[in-house]
Amino acid sequence: MKYAAAIGVLACAVVAAPAAWAQSGSAATPKPTQGTQPGTSKPATAKPDPSAQAGKATVAATDLTFAKQAAMDGMAEVDHGQLASEKASNSDVKQFAARMVEDHGKANDELKSWASSNNVTLPTEMGAQHKAMHEKLAKLSGDAFDRAYVAHMVTAHAKAVSLFQGASKTAKNADLKAWAAKTLPTLQEHHKMARDLNAKVGTAGTAGKPTPKKSGER
Repeated sequence: MKYAAAIGVLACAVVAAPAAWAQSGSAATPKPTQGTQPGTSKPATAKPDPSAQAGKATVAATDLTFAKQAAMDGMAEVDHGQLASEKASNSDVKQFAARMVEDHGKANDELKSWASSNNVTLPTEMGAQHKAMHEKLAKLSGDAFDRAYVAHMVTAHAKAVSLFQGASKTAKNADLKAWAAKTLPTLQEHHKMARDLNAKVGTAGTAGKPTPKKSGER
């Protein structure tokens, strides 16, 4: 009877051994660690956090339109001013041109700084109309150049004043809005200077004679 019991215990041990070995083998098999891809030691590529992406500020389309237009206009003012500094025959026109290069060059740098802080890419060259005006002015000399350049400055600054007035009131980006408001008085001064100079050099746009002022006009 003792012999039969011993045989039974031995049989149970033999049966249980494979299960124990299987359990031991599965426990020894390493599982992929979190953050790694199966079959490789390289960490899995992290997916962008939607909440972090949502936290980035975006610039309104209308602000982008204004900034890009202001950038091209500003480059044109510097370009045309440099041309006038070389070709103008009137000393007052030369002084005005130098002022345009200085003031607009400073404003351009400020706009570039804003663009860099807001991940905005600005144009790096003038627009087609600006280039066409450069070509037109480059072909002139003497009094003809002075008249054409100053007349263009009157028109260009009238548009600039209107553009910046709008941005100073409606721009969505607070810093861009503040820059437009700060730059506006300088543009208004430029516009007045251009109109006064236009009258002085006789840039009426017709036969080199000043445009007669209307009754009651200052």
